[in-house]
Amino acid sequence: MQMKKWLGKFWPQKLKYRLFMAFVLLILLPFCVLTVYNYGKIETIIQDEVSQQSHAQLENLNRSLQDQMSIAFRSVLFLEQDSAVRATLKNPEQFHKLDNISLMEEKFRGLNTSFFLLHPTVYFTVLDLKGNVYTSNLPKETLNYETILANPRFQESLKGEVKYTWVPRDVNHVFRDTSASPYLLSLYAVMREPDNRPYGLVRISIDYTYWFQSVRYSSSGNQPYFIITGKGEPVAQSVASSALPDPIVQKVTAKPEKGYILDEPSQALINFSYIESLDWYIVTIIPFDLLFNKIQALKHNYYITYSLFMAAFILIALMISFTVTRPLSHIQMKMREAVRHDLKIRLPEDPYKGEILELSRTFNTMLSDMGELIQRLKVEQREKDAVQFQMLLAQMNPHFLLNTLNTMKWIALRKEQADIAEICMSLGKLLETSLNADMELIYLKDEMDLIRAYIYIQRTRYKDRFEVHYEYDERDEYVLVPKLSLQPLVENAIQHGIAGRPQGGVIRIRIKGAGHEALVLEVEDNGLGVEKAKQLRKNRTRPGIGLENIRQRLRLLFKDKGALEIIPRAEGTLVRITLPYLLAVPYEKGGDPDVESDDRRG
Repeated sequence: MQMKKWLGKFWPQKLKYRLFMAFVLLILLPFCVLTVYNYGKIETIIQDEVSQQSHAQLENLNRSLQDQMSIAFRSVLFLEQDSAVRATLKNPEQFHKLDNISLMEEKFRGLNTSFFLLHPTVYFTVLDLKGNVYTSNLPKETLNYETILANPRFQESLKGEVKYTWVPRDVNHVFRDTSASPYLLSLYAVMREPDNRPYGLVRISIDYTYWFQSVRYSSSGNQPYFIITGKGEPVAQSVASSALPDPIVQKVTAKPEKGYILDEPSQALINFSYIESLDWYIVTIIPFDLLFNKIQALKHNYYITYSLFMAAFILIALMISFTVTRPLSHIQMKMREAVRHDLKIRLPEDPYKGEILELSRTFNTMLSDMGELIQRLKVEQREKDAVQFQMLLAQMNPHFLLNTLNTMKWIALRKEQADIAEICMSLGKLLETSLNADMELIYLKDEMDLIRAYIYIQRTRYKDRFEVHYEYDERDEYVLVPKLSLQPLVENAIQHGIAGRPQGGVIRIRIKGAGHEALVLEVEDNGLGVEKAKQLRKNRTRPGIGLENIRQRLRLLFKDKGALEIIPRAEGTLVRITLPYLLAVPYEKGGDPDVESDDRRG
């Protein structure tokens, strides 16, 4: 409830602003969110695709380096299996020294041509165990056998049982004149006899800095590449002035696997591949600007287009809302004016079309109908006032008559004329009931009291020429019936049925509950009958109103549930009234008299 009140403060009340808010919330906002989401997905897809391409390049570098290492290993096997090389290393004194050097250099060139494809960054060093050293790419006078043999790697190879050893960061002491790299990737191996006796030492060194530069220039892309050790030490880089920041090095070396890192501080995508045999990482950096330069340009163009579209959309939405709401506001204003000017204002229909035109026509028709209805109500009210005035005027005579009857009753009592006094009382009771216009339904027992008072007057007039029999259940005495509904029936039975018979007659009044679904009132006489009564009424100047009055009252009170029937008999007439069974039993509650109104069925 509180949330609804809180939202109600911010939700606009006017229709035009509600339409505008609906356009924004249901169209613009979802479209904007969807677009941002789609561009995020596009950036993720591009990022993954570029990362995969970069990983492919790193894998190519990795394979290239592994190929170099594999070729170096095969070169060692070739030298070990070559009989000429074995003879030269085992018995160097059998041949001239220059011939030995020429033979070994020819073997080195053949290996470089066959395996390394004349790669200038591969260096061969072979030592026999008799003081001779053979190398490629170096002047022979610069070689010192003792210095080279003293290399700890050679010494470890001679002492150990491991035949081959890779040294990732071999210090470049020998080839300083031909290679600027301070470190080389070297394979140390011992050539042994079948009985495991050594007869020579081999070192094949790869200048990976030069190799790295050459492979990097042959690959596509301008991003820098780096090689670092598992401890984070730099090995080589494609751009001499570049270096990996320490936070990136720590993140890369923490994962001995291939992958990529999104580094927000440097705004770059870091791809890396792990070389397990060397405990090296090949790393490349792709700046976000390079990665997303096309998508950023596309986003820039899109946002400009989107801003223009949104401005046009807002303008169109406002125009539509104003087009819809302006006629409604005009109608609202005219309605206020119509109230102030007694509904005499009409809307112009020419400027509008479609639904607004139909609404204007309907509004004008409604005002016309309301004006006619008001005029009709005014006429009816004037007529009602006139009728009420006539009723008030007509009530003066009955009240005067009641007072006169009361005076006659007391005079009759003083002169001991009991019959006259009783007649006055009965007549006064009938008049008093007829004057009470506020009550249309009375208890059956009260209606029977009125009938008895009326019959007392008529029996006095006709000197007891007729008898009256009552047939009804006392349990129905609190059923509601229209007041004075039986009096006209009894009056017709006396005047048109019994009065014309010399010997008088009998009137039967029957009340039946009829299963408590309907109440049936019957008045039956054994008088002249309907046809003879009509013949006697031919010379009557004033038409009868009693039965027609009852029919109209039943229709007004009970609609189609009330009915009056006249049934001719062989002797006399039966008149029957049928109406709903309405029971209202009085009771006392808490010491105060009360009335329980109940429409009980059974």
